[in-house]
Amino acid sequence: MAGSMAPLGVKKERAAQYKGHMTFAVAMACIVAAVGGSIFGYDIGISGVNTMDPFLERFFPAVFRRKNLVTLNNYCKYDNQALSAFTSILYLSGQVSTLAAAPVTRNYGRRASIICGGISFLIGAALNAAAANLTTLILGRVMLGVGIGFGNQAVPLYLSEMAPAHLRGGLNMMFQLATTLGIFSANMINYGTQKIKPWGWRLSLGLVAAPALLMTVGGLLLPETPNSLIERGHVEEGRRVLELIRGTTDVDAEFTDMTEASELANTIKHPFRNILERRNRPQLVMAVCMPAFQILTGINSILFYAPVLFQSMGFGASWSLYSSMLTGAVLLFSTLISIATVDRLGRRKLLISGGIQMIVCQLIVAAILGVKFGSDKHLSRGCSVAVVFVICLFMLAFGWSWGPLGWTVPSEIFPLETRSAGQSITVAVNLFFTFVIAQAFLSLLCVFKYAIFIFFAGWIAIMTAFVYVFLPETKGVPIEEMVLLWSKHRFWKNIMPAMPTMPLEDGWGPGDDRGDSAVAADCSIHKSQVKIIVDEQ
Repeated sequence: MAGSMAPLGVKKERAAQYKGHMTFAVAMACIVAAVGGSIFGYDIGISGVNTMDPFLERFFPAVFRRKNLVTLNNYCKYDNQALSAFTSILYLSGQVSTLAAAPVTRNYGRRASIICGGISFLIGAALNAAAANLTTLILGRVMLGVGIGFGNQAVPLYLSEMAPAHLRGGLNMMFQLATTLGIFSANMINYGTQKIKPWGWRLSLGLVAAPALLMTVGGLLLPETPNSLIERGHVEEGRRVLELIRGTTDVDAEFTDMTEASELANTIKHPFRNILERRNRPQLVMAVCMPAFQILTGINSILFYAPVLFQSMGFGASWSLYSSMLTGAVLLFSTLISIATVDRLGRRKLLISGGIQMIVCQLIVAAILGVKFGSDKHLSRGCSVAVVFVICLFMLAFGWSWGPLGWTVPSEIFPLETRSAGQSITVAVNLFFTFVIAQAFLSLLCVFKYAIFIFFAGWIAIMTAFVYVFLPETKGVPIEEMVLLWSKHRFWKNIMPAMPTMPLEDGWGPGDDRGDSAVAADCSIHKSQVKIIVDEQ
């Protein structure tokens, strides 16, 4: 009796053999799926209602009274934990729900989670628009958070799996583009509805129902990804969908990668436990660090509280909303730059260059506020314009780097068997840090004052160095072959377990004359990574 071993999962690189092109089916699927990003962005931007007087007077009367006190420290007028909770509870709810979304996404498909997210958004929009008290308002935000948890878990995965390898970066960024479009739309709507008194804020909070309905209906009509179909045993349907989205019947190489990846995926019963194994260490580190660093740029502090921040600096209510609308437009434009360049320049160049520009911008804003703005005075017109201009440059850098790539990189690096669990960790970490910053920012602003920008600049310096040292370039690497990338990286190759030599059908590899038992003893591999094929002699 002779034995041979064949590792489960993708066994060799076949990227050069991939066929297909961008198709109408992929374009439409990605556009509809990315609507989930627009809702995420809208919920970030719509937090600007917290500067509208009718809204504050109804739900946060203490803040409403304090904002007009001339004697109060400018940095501290909006320091209120209940007001912070209105913003942050959305992300705490999303953090919990995204962990629940992982088994749904894996066992029932990406579309199932997209539909669940859309329905939750619809319920949350209805509760917020009709809110008569703070309890109903917070409950609506909780339901919106559930929608974010499901949507953010499934949509980036859906986009990564549907896109051709050579266009994956740009198409995956449809999520971030939709997010920035949602932020910009929310800023525009807030600018208009602030003039509709006293119920304009209801319109702002309720309009999220429009993209939520599109997301729900789109989820019902979209095709499932071939990766998910094959993983769940629908192999023939998976091949049919793959041929449809690639526009060719010559999909053997990509289909083989998917089936090999699904073999390993189907042996993994506990993906969250499996993701802790040493061979998944690089992906786990990225799943934690990339989303954490994305939030520690300070971007969400600006997006959540831009109107509050600008009012604290002496802008009027209308001008503060106008300034936040301008920064949202810049963020939208810069995301288009990233989509156009990410698959040509690569992920690392954009992340490093964006990080350097953001550091400079944060330090300039801190210097202006430290010298020209105190706790009891307003910025001059010239300094105010300079601050808005530099913040726009910051948004520009974020929009082509950490904004889209903070989602793109984690969604494309995991093997199929841990992909849903990995994306859940990514979203949970993102939303946890978002919750912490959202809840703490107004208090930090009151304590740190202008130094809050130096605080974020320090974190950006750390994350830029992290990318330079630890992140390999993933441009053009097929998603099911990403696992082979880490064993070539100068740092991670020392962490990854040794890959066994692939035995030949009629014996061990060339030059290996030690015999079956000796080689088998050296190849100590976890049972989920190998299968034994016994040939009767």
